[in-house]
Amino acid sequence: MTSLAGKTAIVTGGATLIGAAVARDLAAAGASVVVLDIDVQHGKRVAETLGANGLFIETDITSDSALEQAVARTARQFGGIDILVNLACSYVDNGMRAGRNDWLAAMNVNVISAVMLVKAVHPYMVKRGGGSIVNFSSISAECAQTGRWLYPTSKAALKALTRNMAMDLSQDRIRVNSVSPGWTWSRVMDELTHGDRAKTDRVAAPFHLLGRVGNPEEIAHVVTFLCSDAASFVTGADYAVDGGYSAMGPEQAVPAIPRLAE
Repeated sequence: MTSLAGKTAIVTGGATLIGAAVARDLAAAGASVVVLDIDVQHGKRVAETLGANGLFIETDITSDSALEQAVARTARQFGGIDILVNLACSYVDNGMRAGRNDWLAAMNVNVISAVMLVKAVHPYMVKRGGGSIVNFSSISAECAQTGRWLYPTSKAALKALTRNMAMDLSQDRIRVNSVSPGWTWSRVMDELTHGDRAKTDRVAAPFHLLGRVGNPEEIAHVVTFLCSDAASFVTGADYAVDGGYSAMGPEQAVPAIPRLAE
C-alpha cells in the first residue's frame, strides 16, 4: 500500500537533513524524486544517492519562472508529476526586531512559494488523474516560543492553507496534508553540539514525551505514508510527528501538585 512505483515526486529543500531523508524514503518506495534547492553541493549529493531515478535542479523557490522551469523539466524527464513535498523554508526570525522586509521574506519563502509551486504542478497532477501534496508546518505553529514571531506565524498560515488547498483540490483527486515535526536532528543541532546527539536528546527530553529529538527518517516515513495509497482517505489533515511535544502541556511530564507541599 505504500508503494510509489511509477510515481514522480518533487521535494523542495531536499538538500537539508530532513529533506534528504524524505527524498531517500520516497525513492525507496519506488518513486522518481526531483530535489529542488539553492544548496548545489548538498543537493547534488542527495540526488546522487537516489540513483538513476534521482535528479537535482538548482532552484530559487521565490522565483516563479524558476519554479515553472523546474516543474516542466521534471515532467519532461519523468513523464509527469504525482507528488509534491513543500519542505523548504526560512528559519530567520528576529521576533519583535524584525522589519517589514523580514516579514515579507519569511512569508515569501515559507508560504507564498509553496502556493506558487502547487499552482505550477496542478495541471500535471490533473493529467495524471490526481496526486498528493504534503506541506511542512511545525510544532511552532501551535505554541508560543520566546523571541520567535515570523517562523511560527508562517507555519500556522501554512497549516491553515493546507486545509483550504485540500478542499479546493479534492475535485481534482489531489490530496493535501501537512506534517508538523517536533525537534528533529538537523545540521544546526549537529553544529551547535559538535555532533553530540546524546546532549541534544537530554536538552529535548523535557519537551518530548519520548524523551529525545526525532530522526529525519522518522519524519520521512510519515511523509511517504501520506503520499501513498495507504493514506487514500486522508486529506486536509496535519500529522504531528513530534514525539509527544504537542500533547504535552505546560506541566510537562513532571507531577506538579506534590510541589505545593515542598
